[in-house]
Formats: sequence, structure tokens, C-alpha cells
Amino acid sequence: MITQKTKYALKALMVLGDAGKEALTIEQIAQRSGAPKRFLEHILIELRKAGYLAARRGRSGGYHLIRDPRSIALGALLQQIDGPIAPLPCLSRRSYQPCEDCADEESCRLRRIFGQVFYSYLVLIDSLTLDDLLQRPAAAEALDLQSLPGGE
Repeated sequence: MITQKTKYALKALMVLGDAGKEALTIEQIAQRSGAPKRFLEHILIELRKAGYLAARRGRSGGYHLIRDPRSIALGALLQQIDGPIAPLPCLSRRSYQPCEDCADEESCRLRRIFGQVFYSYLVLIDSLTLDDLLQRPAAAEALDLQSLPGGE
């Protein structure tokens, strides 16, 4: 599950992606994304430091995307905001740690099953970009969320 912070970051990036080269103030981004301004300020600074955004000063100032939405991979973005996304520490590519209660990773059934699920998740999430989030609902209709377990 993604955190609320990640959700706010993704919504802010979608607002900025929709705005194109236009710089938007924090207030405008907060209003359009529904994210609280006080959280958004910290998130935007983090995204700027990570190289996704730039800030313009002055009368027509604000934040704007500096990378093409097609080059912003969702997997990397999730890791940038939340850190490791692996379900077990022994499966993390960037923050690997052996599980404290595991004597042998090679024979660990939890690692084997969650590793398979996690690998499938990584393949999918690494193939998606911010541009995929910017696509209009008509394109999203191809993915039938009703057919997923728990879909309504």
C-alpha cells in the first residue's frame, strides 16, 4: 500500500504534468490536487531536490516539472518518497538486510513466495511512468478494476 505522502506527491506531479511548462504556486497545486498545503511544501522540496521539479521565483513563479513525464518511472518515484518497497527486508534491492528470524534464505518459503509476488510487482511498477498517470480516464477504462479481488 502506498503512503498518504506518496499519494500527495503523485497527485501534485499529475497537476504539474497537466500544467505543462506553466509554473504553479503551492496554493494552486494544493487546490487542484486536494493535498494539504503544509504537507505539500515538504513534498515539493523533496521532489525538487530529487530532480523532478524546479522552482521559479518572482511574480510568475512556482513549481514546474523539469523532466518529461515519460521519463519519470513510478517505481523509482515510490522508492524516492517512501524508501524500500519490498515486502521483506531480504528482498530489497537497495536496502537489503537479512531477516532476523531466518536461518537460511535459500530454503525460506516466505522469501520464495513473496519474492515471486514482489518480482511481478516490480516488473509492472517499473514499466509505468508519470505519463501513464496523466492519461485520461478513457485510456484507463482498458484496465477493469471491477475484475480485481475486492473490486466494486
